[in-house]
Amino acid sequence: MTDAPESTTPRRSRTLKRRFLWKLRQKWKLLGFFEIDGEHEFYGLTCMLKVGLRAAIQEAIDNSPADALSDAACKAVLKQAHEGFEMRTYGGPAFAHFRRSLGISEKEYQLSLSSQSSYLQFISNSKSKADFFLTYNKCFFLKTQSKREIRFLLSNLPKYIQHLEKYPHSLLVKFLGVHSIIVAQEKKKYFIIMQSVFYPDERILERYDIKGCQVNRWTEPAPEGSHVIVVLKDLNFEGKSIHLGQQRSWLLRQVQLDTQFLKELNVLDYSLLVAFQALHADEKGQNLSFADIIFRTTQSLSNPECSLPTSVSGIVDEESDMLVSEMVGEVDLYRLRELNFGVQDVSCQSSAKSDWGLAFILAQNRRLLPRCKSPLHLLDGPELRYFMGIIDLFTVYSFRKRLEHLWKCIRYRGQTFSTVSPSDYARRLCQWVESHTV
Repeated sequence: MTDAPESTTPRRSRTLKRRFLWKLRQKWKLLGFFEIDGEHEFYGLTCMLKVGLRAAIQEAIDNSPADALSDAACKAVLKQAHEGFEMRTYGGPAFAHFRRSLGISEKEYQLSLSSQSSYLQFISNSKSKADFFLTYNKCFFLKTQSKREIRFLLSNLPKYIQHLEKYPHSLLVKFLGVHSIIVAQEKKKYFIIMQSVFYPDERILERYDIKGCQVNRWTEPAPEGSHVIVVLKDLNFEGKSIHLGQQRSWLLRQVQLDTQFLKELNVLDYSLLVAFQALHADEKGQNLSFADIIFRTTQSLSNPECSLPTSVSGIVDEESDMLVSEMVGEVDLYRLRELNFGVQDVSCQSSAKSDWGLAFILAQNRRLLPRCKSPLHLLDGPELRYFMGIIDLFTVYSFRKRLEHLWKCIRYRGQTFSTVSPSDYARRLCQWVESHTV
């Protein structure tokens, strides 16, 4: 019996590898999330990420960020050499400052990103060519980005952080870090770290990616009972509504504030992520106890980086007073004033100071946050909990996009599509939220 020719052995090996990867990808599609273990093609990369991120975050732990955000902090680049690769951290002090403003512990952040537990890969029906990884607890996303997108984010980092500090309950996705990894004879990989909008996700029923238009905005839903994670789109949402009750006015205002900011950055094609989760009986806030109101008010007003200013920007009117009353349902507006300043300074008796502090809260468009993990992207309606966040903030309305807009005007006459001017895009998304909420 003769041995097989040597030339067929590599070919057979490649065929077996392709079959293995094909089966693996089918499994990924079925599960949505797949553990990156020793057999996974990204196992080596994620091991390097953990080592590099642990060292990068340790630098932030050892060197606490300044209280005030500076240009130097936003432009800082940290280079750290490791065995077999180099990791670079961009704007490290600025992101550390931002994480602290969100109340994120650096030690817990480091533990999540460098834990011995495997990362997860997320496979969805998105058209994005980026790779998505999650920490084992699904709290943080890591996403590969192009060099152009990274440059855009870093160039607008001061504006981004200032907007989030001005409006602490913003729906914009929370970017927590920007890094790159360099391996010999391989292309440099850039990636960002974000807080997951869908966290915790155990009981989520449906997920939607909303752009406020029609063209290519339908996705075939997963079969009933299937474990496939399909992110649905605008046309799939038709006939449905988001039932928020008293929080609706807050949402409309916040979407307006966030889209106005994105319009000023000259971006479009971002998405509003929406997901539904059924509330347990003890999570329904129809009859809040006084103790629960105190706890949630304290949580909603807390912000380590934010002290009461000497002047208040923004307009405070009768409608804003109504909004604060809506924040706590039937709780009287004056009771909220007592809660606010009873929490921050029990000795505070000044009515003028209370009114001034209330004006500050209103100018920031704060709301009563739900009593749960990661509450900034959660809104509770009478029966459902809604996860909401604005993502994909990197598409600039460039000359190329303007040409694409002209072509689509001809190609999709009479239909709405995503490539429109930033002002039209912002207005249309606001209209979608207004028409699909009650």
